[in-house]
Amino acid sequence: MAEADAANELMRLARQIAKHDKLYHAQDNPEITDQEYDALVRRNRELEEAFPHLIRPDSPSQKVGHEVAASPLSKVTHEQRMMSLDNAFNREEVEDWTQRIRRFLSLGAHDPVAITAEDKIDGLSCSLRYENGALVRAATRGDGQVGEDVTPNVRYIADIPQQLPAGVPDVFEVRGEVYMSKADFAAINVAQEEAGAKLFANPRNAAAGSLRQKDASVTAKRPLKFWAYGWGAASQVPCETQHEMMRMLESWGFPLSPFLTVTDSVDAMIAHYDKIGRQRPDLGYDIDGVVYKVDRLDYQQRLGFVAKAPRWALAHKFPAERAQTTLEAIDIQVGRTGKLTPVGRLAPVLVGGVTVTNVTLHNRDEIERLGVREGDRIVIQRAGDVIPQVVENLTRDTTRDPYAFPDKCPECDSEAVAEEAEVDVRCTGGLICPAQRTQRLEHFVSRKALDIDGFGSKTIAQFFALGWLESPADIFRLRERREDILALEGWQDKSVDNLLDAVDSKREPDAARLLFGLGIRHVGEVTARDLMKSLGEVPEIRTAAEKFAEYRAANPQGEDEKTSPFKARMDQAAKDVFGVTDQFGVTVAHSLADFFHEPHNVTVWDGLLSEVSPPRYEVETLDSPVAGKTVVFTGKLETMSRDEAKAQAERLGAKASGSVSAKTDLLVAGPGAGSKLKKAQELGIETTDEAGWAKIVAEAG
Repeated sequence: MAEADAANELMRLARQIAKHDKLYHAQDNPEITDQEYDALVRRNRELEEAFPHLIRPDSPSQKVGHEVAASPLSKVTHEQRMMSLDNAFNREEVEDWTQRIRRFLSLGAHDPVAITAEDKIDGLSCSLRYENGALVRAATRGDGQVGEDVTPNVRYIADIPQQLPAGVPDVFEVRGEVYMSKADFAAINVAQEEAGAKLFANPRNAAAGSLRQKDASVTAKRPLKFWAYGWGAASQVPCETQHEMMRMLESWGFPLSPFLTVTDSVDAMIAHYDKIGRQRPDLGYDIDGVVYKVDRLDYQQRLGFVAKAPRWALAHKFPAERAQTTLEAIDIQVGRTGKLTPVGRLAPVLVGGVTVTNVTLHNRDEIERLGVREGDRIVIQRAGDVIPQVVENLTRDTTRDPYAFPDKCPECDSEAVAEEAEVDVRCTGGLICPAQRTQRLEHFVSRKALDIDGFGSKTIAQFFALGWLESPADIFRLRERREDILALEGWQDKSVDNLLDAVDSKREPDAARLLFGLGIRHVGEVTARDLMKSLGEVPEIRTAAEKFAEYRAANPQGEDEKTSPFKARMDQAAKDVFGVTDQFGVTVAHSLADFFHEPHNVTVWDGLLSEVSPPRYEVETLDSPVAGKTVVFTGKLETMSRDEAKAQAERLGAKASGSVSAKTDLLVAGPGAGSKLKKAQELGIETTDEAGWAKIVAEAG
């Protein structure tokens, strides 16, 4: 995946996940199931691991839950933050987690590490604060820092003791889940239907809606339950292990998971996971996985926390459900880079409580691999992708013509081709393709590019439909349309002026951001900076690209472009013309040459430079031990953002890369470092942690 595509997808994922967090945590009205939400988060994690320098400040990996929305309930600040949990989806990820625990604690392969395991109930997290044994406050998790006060409501939940036995610590916060059984959920929905009221989507939604009532008498009529899974702030923790403390909570009157046990190996953990999974359909309540926790509390204290989760706990999620349906049609969607993505339209089918009507088919090769055609009977699952995926074609042996992947763009009728050694088919229409133009305009104003405040996708779509936006240059001509914008519904003097002022503030943009914002294929954020560091002035990009095109055109008649002599000459030409390091690939040079070969792209380029004046690109660097070297950041940085770390590397004269290779000189590994750290160790690459990197930065001044 190109870096620009990854940045764009991370932006969309951050927005999607934030929306669903708000629906789930703040409004108790989720639109998707836990499995679909997990798929979004998993995809976000995969992209962040592949492109750690693209981690956004609003990334879901940096947040817990959602801030408390405007509500009749008062807000409560948790004395000790209520964290989320990192997820695992298979045995390998569970093994990786246990190995990280051992490395962090400097334990040998045979040193015992006891792990508790219990089922993960699908309810609403709640913290119960007891002072001198009396319940004084109950609060929802909210965003982990601030929740809602539901003290009057929980007094009607029979599972929650109002007074603890004598001898308990002076202050103790019991944490657990408020939930509703499947039977009670069915009964309450029958009552809702008879009353003509809105039905609850699932037991978790019903429990959350019942607990978060301003009128506690409404909660009193709802059959809510509670079980404890841990604790928060405490004046004293009278036990030395998780399991002992949980059993003590049980002796105080709190229900616990009936599956709570202690394991001593990954095999035992997985065996317990499988046991719970087998019994899952017959349980009287909803669960979505198994939670593992390091048993020794002194180990937990040493392990501590990362951005939003404890290192000492892990949620092992159950796989998504599967279902059969009919593939009724295959539609082609065109993305910002021109990629033609096939999407299957399905006969509606219920999977995990959600009606599914669409499925991703990824690309032409995937269609051929599955042998799918319109009318086929297929098996789908909702895991690992933003939308469901096909796992099996049940009627592929039925005699029918294969699906003919289009060779023309469905949006602009331009030729659609796949480049050498690529599986993706792309529209060659570029900026004349309407599907690409709107998405490229969104990319141009996005945070990593020109970062124009207030210019969202809705505004771009509206202005594009009105014919006001055809190219990036038109963004800077919008002041001429001030009165036209003001005449649109929803726009007022202040909002129009704020937008136009934001646009004008970018008339002298950062050169690398401007180049990245154009969305030229293979020119990602890092490549754009490398090019500008080498060439200095934006107009020099076109000059260099056209010069490279001349080298390419001088290819002797009939010479095979794939032969090594030609490739070697092109590699050298790319370095000579663009003046960059060995890291610069000839693929980028070809892409730039192709971009400026198209007259409509040149028109866009010239029009943009008539509206903006990017200053010469200069990066101040310091002498340092990493000057001229390639640095990779992996894992979660806890004291700085990924962008800040990359900026530090550049200031020290280093290159920040997103992947580990033999050319990598230094790996900075934060908590949660996985495959990249392992690869660096295998290659003998120098590694350090975040504190070591901070020392390098400090010593360089």
